[in-house]
Amino acid sequence: ERREAASLVLSQVGNKLHSPRLSALAYQVKLDAFTRVKKAIDDMIAQLLKEKADEIKHKDFCVDEFNTNQLQTEKKEREKQDLIAKIEDLEMTIKALTEAIDTLKAEIAEMQVQLKRAGEDREKENKEFQTTVADQRETQKLLKAALSVLADFYKKSEAASLVQKQEPVGPPPPAGFETYNKNAASGGVMSMIEQIISDAKAMEAEAIRSEEDAQKAYEDFVKETNASIEAKSKDIVEKSEVRAKAEEELVETKEAKEAVMLELEQLSNYNAQLHQSCDFVLKNFDLRQTARDEEVEALKQAKAILSGAKFEEFLQSA
Repeated sequence: ERREAASLVLSQVGNKLHSPRLSALAYQVKLDAFTRVKKAIDDMIAQLLKEKADEIKHKDFCVDEFNTNQLQTEKKEREKQDLIAKIEDLEMTIKALTEAIDTLKAEIAEMQVQLKRAGEDREKENKEFQTTVADQRETQKLLKAALSVLADFYKKSEAASLVQKQEPVGPPPPAGFETYNKNAASGGVMSMIEQIISDAKAMEAEAIRSEEDAQKAYEDFVKETNASIEAKSKDIVEKSEVRAKAEEELVETKEAKEAVMLELEQLSNYNAQLHQSCDFVLKNFDLRQTARDEEVEALKQAKAILSGAKFEEFLQSA
């Protein structure tokens, strides 16, 4: 009978493919009217063809999405590595600038200390100079006064000696005793005083020259040191500006890295979702497509049998 033959075709294919709906339809063929069964078969064929088309579409979607996800992940990984390298470079730059600025500040502080010491030393030297010049000038003043006194004294002594020679008083000197030469004595003392005055003037002149040289050296040192401090201060300002820009760029780069890390996490999560949705379809696609084709073919055979075709014909074609 046609019902039995159609049911057998559906039942055999249902058992082979482990298809509950074919097995159910095989049972239904035995009970329902031909028109209802044929309609059920047509509906199932349409459903299977739709499932087949939907699965092909889903497979194409999965392949495209996996490829896109992989490309985007690789791109973001490269961005992450570039950002990590940039962060390391910026951190090294900031560290180097900070060390350079600290060194410059230490050098400026040391130069300021040297300026202070040089000023103190110059003040001390100047006081010593003032004392030396004052001493030498005072010495010259005193010696000139003494020289003047001695000159007057010896002048008067000489005049008195002349009077004594004109009017001898007392007994004559013993035989062989030389007359005391006051002029020779007075000349030696005064020459010595004049030499001391000359030496004092020379010392004063030498002290003045040394003071002028020391003052010039101090002024040159102050000028050079201040110029160096100014240059280093300018360098600190420039390096500080560069460091500030690098620090700002570092913040932005770290934020960019965090954004890329978030995107990578999202891509990873989406990849996991794709695996959940696609792995079974991709792994079993060919098998499922073949099974649906067999189901459709079995349904078409069952419908043909119900429409009058002989079961033996399908057995022969098979």
